[in-house]
Amino acid sequence: MCKKKKLLIIAHAPSDNTKKMREAVIKGANHPDIENIEVQCLAPLQTQPADMMSADAIIIGTTENFGYMAGLVKDVFDRCYYPCLDHTEGLAFAFYIRAGLDGTGTHRAIEGITKGLRWQQVQEPLLCKGTWDEAFLQQCEELGMSMAAGLEAGIF
Repeated sequence: MCKKKKLLIIAHAPSDNTKKMREAVIKGANHPDIENIEVQCLAPLQTQPADMMSADAIIIGTTENFGYMAGLVKDVFDRCYYPCLDHTEGLAFAFYIRAGLDGTGTHRAIEGITKGLRWQQVQEPLLCKGTWDEAFLQQCEELGMSMAAGLEAGIF
């Protein structure tokens, strides 16, 4: 029996819709055809450097707040950046943004911080822009499933 790989989901979910998005990512990551993946989901305030260092891949979920990532997601990076810097190089990650505007500032900020961490972005960011659309849930589920499947297959 092979050791399970860990997919960490760090999701800021302050509203009913963002909670649905988080749950869709978790559902996709736990697809019944995907084995040997341990899925852990943490709120930003629960996330510690050790959680990130023990992960084989990470999905970050955030809202767009004033053209930037949510303050609590930024707090995760503030607290975890230096402890993780020399221990997570090459870490596979993806992210999704619930953006009322266009998500550009949030996208740019996350890519800048993760570039500094030397993480490997393995999927294009999922930008769920504008008014609420139920299609966001399917897109989030697909993100979770593709990250878990790629991790299981050893693609990253």
